[in-house]
Amino acid sequence: MAGNAIPVLIVVAAIVAVWYGFAIYLNTPWQLDVYQKAGAAWTYGDLVRDTLHQERPVLPSPLQVVEELWKTTVQVAPTSKRSLVFHGWVTLSSTLLGFAMGTLLGILLAVFIVHNRAMDRSVMPWIVASQTIPILAIAPMIIVVLNAVGLSGLVPKALISTYLSFFPIVVGMVTGLRSPEPIQLDLMHTYNASRSQIFWKLRWPSSMPYLFTSMKVAVAISLVGAIVGELPTGAVAGLGARLLAGSYYGQTVQIWAALFAAAAIAAVLVMIVGIFHRLVLKRMGAKP
Repeated sequence: MAGNAIPVLIVVAAIVAVWYGFAIYLNTPWQLDVYQKAGAAWTYGDLVRDTLHQERPVLPSPLQVVEELWKTTVQVAPTSKRSLVFHGWVTLSSTLLGFAMGTLLGILLAVFIVHNRAMDRSVMPWIVASQTIPILAIAPMIIVVLNAVGLSGLVPKALISTYLSFFPIVVGMVTGLRSPEPIQLDLMHTYNASRSQIFWKLRWPSSMPYLFTSMKVAVAISLVGAIVGELPTGAVAGLGARLLAGSYYGQTVQIWAALFAAAAIAAVLVMIVGIFHRLVLKRMGAKP
């Protein structure tokens, strides 16, 4: 931790410095126009200060984003529709449901692919091809079709998350289930082990590192799917709705705050999966 802290802080400081520089640069034309229309005298110090405190900047400063996050998470009630906690929970609900369904679907498909050559040759190419379709193109169709059959709210967004999250699970689990060495499989056959015994005592334990690594990717992309699922529905709740509202009314600070909130949620979810990863491997006797 001590060895990694300084490099990380240096990189963060560099990013913040560059961010401030671009905020000043991109907001300057508008501020100069304001000065010109008002006929006011100004200095470069005034210009820097005012470009970093515009109400609707082209690029908000880091301080403005932090202030917006503080205002919408601490200074308002969590149940308020102005609270990022409220919107984050709405998005998190569909994220977790979609992630759970995607993980289950991915594991089942991987098991069938590994144990059935026909599935491997027929289904796996289609699974890969499914990810070439842009999610922004099919998300509105999924929402419209499901609304037509009476499904709305949480389920359509969760299905979009499932569509995105099952792919890394399938790929990771197929690799993991096939990771045992031939000599290990030969040893199991020598002991006259059944296919189920080979699966539970050899293939399944060998796949755990691959599964959790894939789950870290899947849980983050599930959040993306949930946010994308909120965009074409005109949703009034969720981080996607927050992004839409900020876009409609030119509230760039609100947009950036919602983006940082989404990034924070994704980071926490990945950390939780990582904790379970370490606990499972420790329980299995793996060395740290």
